[in-house]
Amino acid sequence: MKTWATIGRALRDEQNCALVSIVEAKGSAPREPGARMVVLENGSFAGTIGGGTLEWQAIERARAALAKGCTGGEAPPVDVARMALGPDLGQCCGGSVRVLLEVFTPGRAAEVQALAEAEKSGPFATEGRIGERCVERTILNRESPDGEDSLLAADGRLLESFGTQKQVLALIGAGHVGRAMIIALAPLDFSVVWIDPRKDEFPSIVPGDVRVVVAAEPAAELDAVPDGAFVLVMSHSHAIDFDVVLAALQARRFGYVGLIGSASKKARFVSRMRQADLGDEDIERLVCPIGIDGIESKRPAAIAASVVADLLRRSDSMAVAAHSTEVSS
Repeated sequence: MKTWATIGRALRDEQNCALVSIVEAKGSAPREPGARMVVLENGSFAGTIGGGTLEWQAIERARAALAKGCTGGEAPPVDVARMALGPDLGQCCGGSVRVLLEVFTPGRAAEVQALAEAEKSGPFATEGRIGERCVERTILNRESPDGEDSLLAADGRLLESFGTQKQVLALIGAGHVGRAMIIALAPLDFSVVWIDPRKDEFPSIVPGDVRVVVAAEPAAELDAVPDGAFVLVMSHSHAIDFDVVLAALQARRFGYVGLIGSASKKARFVSRMRQADLGDEDIERLVCPIGIDGIESKRPAAIAASVVADLLRRSDSMAVAAHSTEVSS
């Protein structure tokens, strides 16, 4: 969810709305600090703070604040509540969260628009102060650190990050499994470069984070793919598959190189790669077969689910490793 774009649309429609944010999480909690949802006056909402009783009560609190404001009462535009998931909510979890509730009215449209413009350019950070009537935010020229258990600094500042750094994935192949992959990836934090030489194989409409590239030589398109990207190869042609896999492994700059196929297909490719003077260390980075263990179905949607689960695991591991490196340095 693009937080400020969502709030901006509501305000342009002359609707009040509420932003509900987890600003602190201790122990076992359903979501991390920075999880958010936008609640509209009619009770509809976008985003999630973890579901269950916590989310249901947060929605009810937001609706009550909005209803009070709409009838002329003095609804508190800003409220911070600490909720113990066991004693307060009757949940089995032993943690606690602090939930920030803000009410936005059309009078704050200019402020929201500035934040929405920053959101368009990718992840960004803000520094804010929680006042009685609003949170005053200043856009920073850096990102706030991830992985903290609280967005509230000791001196009272509210340090937030908006937007998500998406994992780039070069997906080669627009066949049945490739199309199933695009559907499975659509709600997740991936930015996909979808490559195939066959223009007519691409659907007429693709999700917003997918860029279609029609290329006679898909391997050559890897030059424009950033370092650390994932490369997933599942074209209609073994010749194209081999060229892309060889180029990706030779580049030595991608976070993952996966190839659809069996162990025997991998063995044939490995033999050819050795003939091309690719070393064992590079060859060992090839993932084939792809996906997680235990899913035997060959249906495209099942294959996509298995592969996406593995990609999520790898992306999370890379993010944790990168954060650990930043902290240690």
